[in-house]
Amino acid sequence: GRDTLMPVIITLDQVLQDRGLSGKDVAKRVGLSETQLSLIRSNKVRGIRFSTLARLCHVLECAPGELFGYSRDDDDMV
Repeated sequence: GRDTLMPVIITLDQVLQDRGLSGKDVAKRVGLSETQLSLIRSNKVRGIRFSTLARLCHVLECAPGELFGYSRDDDDMV
């Protein structure tokens, strides 16, 4: 298969900025290393565990949909 950009975009970085929270503090509260959180923030992961997503939502007081965007491109699904 072709190597295409993932159309699902993680918007965690924007959520942190909107809430004025530091990655360091959120990583600690979620139970991730700062490096792990940084990789998620920069969209450099291929997936995220639901358990991690649930902890992020709890700490950030948000719903899962607030942490993701989607850029529809029919070519991505070929």
